[in-house]
Amino acid sequence: MGGLQSDGQFRPLESGDPQAVAGYRLAARLGSGGMGTVYLSYTPGGHPIALKTIRPELSEDPEFRRRFRQEVQAAQRVQGLYTAPVIDYDTEGARPWLATAYVPGPSLAAAVAEHGPLPVSTLLLLIAGVAEALTVIHGAGIVHRDLKPSNVLLADNGPRVIDFGIARATDATALTGTGVSVGTPAFMSPEQATGREITPASDVFALGQVAAFAACGSAAYGEGPSHAVLYRIVHEKPDLTGLPDALGFVDRCLAKDPADRPSPEEVIALCQNASPGGLRQSGAWLPEAIGTQITQRVSASAALAADAAAEAMPGAQPAMPPVPPQAPPATAPGTRATAAIPEPAATAPVTRLDRPAPYAVPTVSAPYTPPPAPPSPAPAAPYAPPAAAWPGARPRPVRGNRTGVIASVVAAALVVGVAGAVYLSRTAGDSTKGDGTSASAQGSGAHSGPVSHPGSAPGSGAPSTRPDPKPVAFKGINIPKGYWVRFADSPPKPVQEEEGANARFGDSADFYYDNDAFVSDDQTPVVGSNSEEVVLLNNAEKGSLATCRNETRYAEDIHLSQLSAGSQICVHTKAGHIAVVTYKGAAPRNGPSDYISVDITVWRNAEQPSADQ
Repeated sequence: MGGLQSDGQFRPLESGDPQAVAGYRLAARLGSGGMGTVYLSYTPGGHPIALKTIRPELSEDPEFRRRFRQEVQAAQRVQGLYTAPVIDYDTEGARPWLATAYVPGPSLAAAVAEHGPLPVSTLLLLIAGVAEALTVIHGAGIVHRDLKPSNVLLADNGPRVIDFGIARATDATALTGTGVSVGTPAFMSPEQATGREITPASDVFALGQVAAFAACGSAAYGEGPSHAVLYRIVHEKPDLTGLPDALGFVDRCLAKDPADRPSPEEVIALCQNASPGGLRQSGAWLPEAIGTQITQRVSASAALAADAAAEAMPGAQPAMPPVPPQAPPATAPGTRATAAIPEPAATAPVTRLDRPAPYAVPTVSAPYTPPPAPPSPAPAAPYAPPAAAWPGARPRPVRGNRTGVIASVVAAALVVGVAGAVYLSRTAGDSTKGDGTSASAQGSGAHSGPVSHPGSAPGSGAPSTRPDPKPVAFKGINIPKGYWVRFADSPPKPVQEEEGANARFGDSADFYYDNDAFVSDDQTPVVGSNSEEVVLLNNAEKGSLATCRNETRYAEDIHLSQLSAGSQICVHTKAGHIAVVTYKGAAPRNGPSDYISVDITVWRNAEQPSADQ
């Protein structure tokens, strides 16, 4: 997290960058990575902060949002000398963000790349400082999971560990198609590389790798393809060529068995014993060249803050038009809304001065809700299109709420009786038109005008054969347990109306993954549709529109134990969509989240909608 160019100035904002986030004016770019982009901003009192905005594809994943909210709230409890504290955040808005204290120093990765390995005195202070940060992080119930040189910043009074615990939010999403990698292979622990339980000891292994990198100038397990590096981490010894004798304890940190690694407190004691004069994080602890870089960053940040403050002084000519006042959005009782400030016309940054006090209270905005599915077109009541209008049409069973079946049948009988009586009373006076339709079909009292139905000629009441819709395919859709997808969405995104509610009862649950609500509680996972029309195809059948139309072996749901990679499921929805869902697999049994991965091919509006949709 540096953001300085070769001329000592911060990187300016790019064309696609926002000018402000939740009222914080963005002054410069600090960097970008797998989770998002980091910007330099300032509190109302002029203190610099680093504000990270989350990537859109992560923002749209509901499991990521849940984990991100938990991890940010946990990170607020971390208040150590060697960590960058959380200043402000918003986990509920359309684009989540997180603000921490700005550290005006290069990352360890950048410092070693530019200046080479660090001297022993600096290394001991660095390792002890990072170990102390881990004691505070672990004390808050957090495992960092992604400790690496780029997440260790070098300040003038010691190292700072950043992004603690946030990697777990990304790990929970299991986004396979976004290019987001969870963790950095060269700095993973053996248990992390093999999908086993991750504990604080995993961070100690990463600390050993960070120490070896800072001392030797290269990763302990080499470079190259991820699979090759991970293999060496799990099966081979580290390459510690060039490691100073004073850092011999680093080999213990890199033990394959987590139980054989020292605790962070032990690492601090080992650093104390290896330092002849004791550890003192004061004065010039870094090489002079790195100290000069820190001075440049402090000066550049102060200059930006001074320029912004001067522009906001009374009588000063602003570099951009003032932001017009805007009424705050309505919020739920007990929450505070983030003011939405429109983007200014000019690009020159100014300091955020719209709030009277520095921000230490979390920003809470309106809860994120996915966009509703577009309504499915339905013919005007009581007209029902003939089955011949839908190719391959077949009777749809009466499913759904079992307690309402009898009432539905009685109501249907009454409607049929009344409609039949009206028809018989008008038949004698109706004449057949030349196009084969009766006058009563076009102008009966049941409709105020001609009936139009998909597949019919415009303006006529005669349905014609509807052509098959084109299939739309979506790959790698991840559905967390308790969520469902809607086939009308492009692409289908996981939806959950209320946390803890059973997904099978979702109003728009075209395909869900949840527990079997009628059999067991949190023990028997199933997949299905709220239409209760799913068919598990056998191995000899190939999923297609024709196959799904011909199959009538309907089930309410399908137990996950019946599925294997490649299993195909036909799904008929209440809206008339037909889909083939191909099961790809589920999350690891001991993983941090529970989800399934599927491919979906959907033929939208392929059959007559259900009467109870």
